Amino acid sequence: MENQVTERRSERGLSQGELAEAVGVTRQTINSIERERYDPSLELAFKLATYFDCRVDDLFDPKLNDE
Repeated sequence: MENQVTERRSERGLSQGELAEAVGVTRQTINSIERERYDPSLELAFKLATYFDCRVDDLFDPKLNDE
């Protein structure tokens, strides 16, 4: 799933560790999300969106195929 976590984190001058601490996960989790190797739980997606003061769909783009 594509996301804007890296961009939003960088805009605020945060390290991955600082963001992880703010939302209650490990730095490795943030790294995996940013590298698009891990899709966050719904709860974590909402925590990140709340932290960045945006909507979940502004932060994450699932790129769903129209079938």
